[in-house]
Amino acid sequence: MLLSSIYILLVGFTNCFFFKSSCSASDFCLEGDYLLGGLFPLHEIEKETTLFSAETTECFRHISSKSGYHMLQVMRFAVEEINNSTTLLPNVSLGYEIFDYCSNTKNLNSALRFILKNGSIKPKEKLNNYQPKVIGLTGPYGSTRTMTIAPLFTMDLIPMVNYGASSYALSNKLQYPSFVRTIPSNKDMIEMIIHIIRWFGWNWVAFIGSQDDYSSDGLKLFNKYINNTGICLAYQEGLSLNANYSLTLKKIDMLNINVIVVFALTQYASKIVKAAIANNIQDKVWIASQTWAMNQQLPREPGIEKIGTVIGITERLLSLPGFNEFVYKARGTSDAGHNDAEDEVKSKTCNQVCHYCSLLTAEEIINENPTFSFGIYAAIYTIAHALHKVLQCDINECQKNTMTKSYMLLGEIKKLNFPLNGRQVKYDDNYDPAISYKVVLWRTDVNPPQFETVGTYEKHAEITFTINNSLLQWHNNVSLWCYLKCDLKTKYFPTSSYYCFCQNTILNIYVFFSGDPYTCFPCAEGEWSDEGSTTCKTRSVVYPQFTEIPSIIVMVSAACLIILLIAIFCLFAYNYDTPVVKSAGGGMCFLMLTSLILSSISVFFFFGKPTFVFCLLRNVIFAYFFTVCISCLTVRSFQIISVFKMATQFPKLHSLWVKHNGQRLFIAFVSFIHFISCVIWMTVSPFKLIADSWTFKDQIMLICEMGNTICFTIVMFISWFLGFLCLLFSYMGRDLPKNYNEAKSITFSLILYYLTWIAYFTAYLTLKSKYIVILNAVAQVSSINGILFSYFIPKSYIIIFQPQKNTPAYFQTSIQNYTQTISRT
Repeated sequence: MLLSSIYILLVGFTNCFFFKSSCSASDFCLEGDYLLGGLFPLHEIEKETTLFSAETTECFRHISSKSGYHMLQVMRFAVEEINNSTTLLPNVSLGYEIFDYCSNTKNLNSALRFILKNGSIKPKEKLNNYQPKVIGLTGPYGSTRTMTIAPLFTMDLIPMVNYGASSYALSNKLQYPSFVRTIPSNKDMIEMIIHIIRWFGWNWVAFIGSQDDYSSDGLKLFNKYINNTGICLAYQEGLSLNANYSLTLKKIDMLNINVIVVFALTQYASKIVKAAIANNIQDKVWIASQTWAMNQQLPREPGIEKIGTVIGITERLLSLPGFNEFVYKARGTSDAGHNDAEDEVKSKTCNQVCHYCSLLTAEEIINENPTFSFGIYAAIYTIAHALHKVLQCDINECQKNTMTKSYMLLGEIKKLNFPLNGRQVKYDDNYDPAISYKVVLWRTDVNPPQFETVGTYEKHAEITFTINNSLLQWHNNVSLWCYLKCDLKTKYFPTSSYYCFCQNTILNIYVFFSGDPYTCFPCAEGEWSDEGSTTCKTRSVVYPQFTEIPSIIVMVSAACLIILLIAIFCLFAYNYDTPVVKSAGGGMCFLMLTSLILSSISVFFFFGKPTFVFCLLRNVIFAYFFTVCISCLTVRSFQIISVFKMATQFPKLHSLWVKHNGQRLFIAFVSFIHFISCVIWMTVSPFKLIADSWTFKDQIMLICEMGNTICFTIVMFISWFLGFLCLLFSYMGRDLPKNYNEAKSITFSLILYYLTWIAYFTAYLTLKSKYIVILNAVAQVSSINGILFSYFIPKSYIIIFQPQKNTPAYFQTSIQNYTQTISRT
C-alpha cells in the first residue's frame, strides 16, 4: 500500500516536471537569466487531513489569504526593481516561479520543481556538477512548513532566504546549513515580549499558542527566559484549530489573569480574539506576536474595543517606497484575459489556481498586512547581492560566463552588509538578521482602526528599548495586577512577592468578586497541584500491572514453581513405597506439596487493578497453606527425634504418640486454630482497598489494607512460632543418621523465610511505592523456594540420579552405624 502510494505520487510529480512551456504574462512566472523560487500562502487550510494520500493538496479549494497575495506582489516588486537597476546586476535579469504553498505536508510538488535539473532530480550528483532550476528561493510562510521542505534544499546548499519562519530551531546550521532568514527568530521575539511585560511591572500572565513548531518553540523559550524575572506564568496552553477557545478564555478569566500573550499564527489568533468578543472577556491586555500584530481584519471586528488593550510587535520598517505605484500599475494592466492566463499557468505549474487574485483591487492589496513585506523585499535583495558578488559585477556589467552554483551564493550571503531603505541588511553566523522591532498599539476607538507606534526595540551591540507610556490608553487600571496581602497560611510563589498560593491547593477563584480572594481550597481527591500553582491536575492511578517487566518476572517464576512442585508430587507418588519418600514423611509429603502449590497460586493476585477479592486472596491463601506446610515440617522434625531419642528415653510417651497418630492430630489442631484465626482476621476487620492519595501528591496508589492489626499479628505469630519449633527440633536432630538428618535443609529454608519477611516488613514500614506490593509477592515466592530447594529437591535428586541410595539396605546400614556410634558414647 505504502509503496504503491509513493509510486503514484512520483508519477504525478514527474508528469508536472517534464511538461515544459514558456512563461506567459503571469503573477506566478517570469523568465530571466537566473530563476528565483517563491512560496507564499495564497490559501490557508483550516484543517490538515490525517489520512494518508498520494494526492497533493489543491490549495484553491481552501480559504483565500489576501495577505499571501500581498506577499507575492512584494516579491514581484523587488524583482522588477532589481531588473530595472543599473547598479545591481547590470545586464542580468532575474526571473521567478511562484507557488501557492498552503499545506505542511502536501505541497512538495512545488518544492521538488525548484530542485530540478533538466526535468529530473539528481540527489547523488556532486555540488560542482549540479545546477538546480533555481539559484535560491524565499518562503514558505510558517516554521512547520519550512522545516518540512528545508532538507530538500539544504542537502544541495541552495540558499533558502526565508521571510516568515521564526522557529529558533532553524538557527541550527548543522541541520539547516543553507537556511537564511530576514526576520528575527523566536528567541528575539520572546525577549522583546518579556521586556514589555517587565516594563509595566506585570507578573501574572497567560501564554496561549497553537499546536505547531512556531508556538511550541515560543512557549519553550518563554518558560526558559522568565526565570528570575519575577514573571509568573499562571496559565499556558497550545490550541488546535478545533479546540474549545471559549473554555480556555473562561479559565484565564477565572484565574484573574489580565495579561495574555498570544503567540500563534493568524488563523489561531483570529479564533482567540473572536472567542473573547463572543464570551464578553473584557479589560485584558493582549500582547500580539509578529504573525498577527498588523492583521487588517481583526481590528474591525464588532466589539473588539471591549476586550481591552492590544499591543503588537512588528518589524521596524514596513513601508516600501514605490510599492503602491507598482501595484496600481499591475492592476491597471490586468485585462479580461487574465483568467485565461491563469489557466495556462495552472497547466504547467500543476497546482496554481487563484480565483480571487484577479478580483482584488489595488487598494485591497496595498492595505493588507505589511508585517512580512520588508522581510520578502530583503530576501530578494539578499539573493541579488550575493549573485552580484558571484558574477563579479562592476557598475557596468556582470561576468555571465562565470560558473554560478547555488552554494557559491551561500558563501557570499554571510559576508553581506548593505543598506536597504534605511536599514542595514547583514547576517550573523547563524544567518539570522539584525533585530529591529517596534511596538504598536491597536487604536480601535477610531474609524478606520489604526496602528500607532508607541515603542521601539533595537538589538545590535546592545539592546535599546523604549516605550512612550503617555501614548497608551488603558481600558482598565492595569497597574493593579497584584495582590497586596497574604494570609499567614499561604506561601509566596518563589519568583514573585505579590501572589499568594497554598501548597497543594489553589486560590478560591470562584469568590474573587464576592468574597475573600486569599482563601485557599483543596484540590479534589483525584487531583493535585504544584506549590504556587493556581490549577489542579489529574493524578495518575498506579498499581502493579500485568504488563510491567517486574510483574512478568514474578509471575513467570511462580508459574515455573508450580510446575516443578507438581512434577515432584508425581515423582513422589510414583516412588511412594521407596525409603526416600517414606523418610521424607510418606503421605505427609503430599500434604506439604499441595500446600506449597496452593501458596504459589496466591502470587497471581498481586497484579492488576486490586479488588476486594484480590486483596483477600493474595495474603490469606499464602498465610494459611504455608503455615500448614510448616506444621508438617515441624511434626516431621519432631517425629524423627522421637524415633531415635524419645523412644529409648520416654518409651510410654512415644507409644502414646504412635498409637493415637500424634502427627496427624497436631497438624489438624494447628491447621484448625490457624484457620479460625484467618477467618477472624477476614471478618472482624475485612480487607479494604485504599486509594493512597497522601504519599505522593501526583499519584493515587491503590493498595490493600492489612486488616485488624491484632488478628494479623496472631496469624503471623502462629506461623513464626511453628517455624521456631521446627528449627529447635532440627537442631536437636543434627547428629541423626545422614538419611534422616534434615537439620541443614530445614534450618536453611526457615532462616531464608525469616530474613525474607523481615526485609519485606522493613521496606513496608520505611518505603512507599507500588513496588512494595511486588516485593510482597517476591517474599512469598522466596519462602516457597526455600522449602522446595532445601527439602524436596535433594530427595528428588536421589530418587532420579542415585537410586542405589534409595534402598532398604542402604537405610538399614545408616541406622546400624548410628546405633553403634551412640552405644560407644
